[in-house]
Amino acid sequence: MRRFTATEAKNRFGELLELSSSEPVAISKSGRNIRVVLSVEEYDRLVKSGSKREMVRKYHEESMAEFEELYQELAK
Repeated sequence: MRRFTATEAKNRFGELLELSSSEPVAISKSGRNIRVVLSVEEYDRLVKSGSKREMVRKYHEESMAEFEELYQELAK
């Protein structure tokens, strides 16, 4: 992944856009990565790749752990 400082991203915005069409580009400020710029196609792919399914699975597991006794009582 290519990296730009925030100042470089501002000064070389056109280059940043071009690069992000083929690979994600990290933008850093004060030595820390703060953003990633990526193409719309890559964003859409990530959204469709199951991230929602993973989120639902996580919330389901958390719910089962938190309300296990209630679920057992309701199942009787």
